[in-house]
Parts: sequence; C-alpha cells; structure tokens
Amino acid sequence: MKKTILTGILLLAFATTFMLTTEGCGKGNTESPKGNTENTKNNTDNQKVLNNNQQNIKKGNMEHLTVQTFKEKVFNYEVNKDWKFEGDIPCIVDFYADWCGPCKMVAPILEELSNEYEGKIHIYKVDTEKEQELAQVFGIRSIPSILFIPKDGQPQMSMGALPKESFKQAIEEMLLKSKN
Repeated sequence: MKKTILTGILLLAFATTFMLTTEGCGKGNTESPKGNTENTKNNTDNQKVLNNNQQNIKKGNMEHLTVQTFKEKVFNYEVNKDWKFEGDIPCIVDFYADWCGPCKMVAPILEELSNEYEGKIHIYKVDTEKEQELAQVFGIRSIPSILFIPKDGQPQMSMGALPKESFKQAIEEMLLKSKN
C-alpha cells in the first residue's frame, strides 16, 4: 500500500515537472482566461509585469517580423520549395501571442540572450495573431514555438517555454556548433 502511494506521488511529481518545463499555449485559445476576483487581480498584476517586459523588448536587439520581412531575412517560402535560409548569421524565431502566459515568460529570456549573443545570432519574434500566414505556413498549433535556424542546415522547432539554460545549450550546439 505504501509503495503504491509512493509510486503515485512520484508519478504526480514527474508529470508536474514535465508540464512546467514544456508549458505552452494552445493555438485555439484566443483570449485571456476568465475567473474569480482573485484570478483577475493576479492577471492584472501579471499584465503589469508583461507591460514592463514588452517595453524592454522594444529596446533590445530583437526584431519583430512581418510576412514580408520574414521572407527577406529568414525564408522566402513563395520562391523556394526547399529550405533556403536568407540570413547571414544563425537565428531564433519566436512564434508568440500577447495573451500567452508562457510566451510572456520566454520574452525576457530572449531579450537577455539577444544582448549576450549580439553579432553572433539574430533573435526574431513573430506575433501569430498579426502574422497568421506565417503561423499557418509553419503549422504553429501551440505557442510559444521556437524555430532554431543554423546558418547552414535544416531548422529545428521546439514547442513550449524553455528555461534560459536550454536556450543557451541549443544556441551553442545547434546554431554556433560548439560543444561545451
């Protein structure tokens, strides 16, 4: 009996850890969650944090892409049937939405990384609500979705919020091709 309870607790802990490390928002959710007064207060507090983070993003080295600038700087999917990276250095493309909680958690991490890796990689952001064509082309169903694009080779997609160390590992190993 004790062994069964212990196994259940371990499984619950594992599931919780897995959910926290792969947190993402489904594409079908188009509005903020609604709830009781306490949740509304927490959402208001979270919105204040988000607004501060968004101000920082605008000051950083990240660039928000439209369909047109995506085709110029990353991949012109109308001209090329096979992958052909248009950039001069590796990049990360963050597919996000303003209402997405995990996207809000990733934003300041990407801002820090854009400063740390300035001149080595570009970090771009694509608002999936405004740039629905790009979201459709890449089959974005869950956000944040992060596209890691090396200078040469095929891009790789990651879904869900990642911790900073995971981003750094991916940058070093996939984009800059260095093994620590």
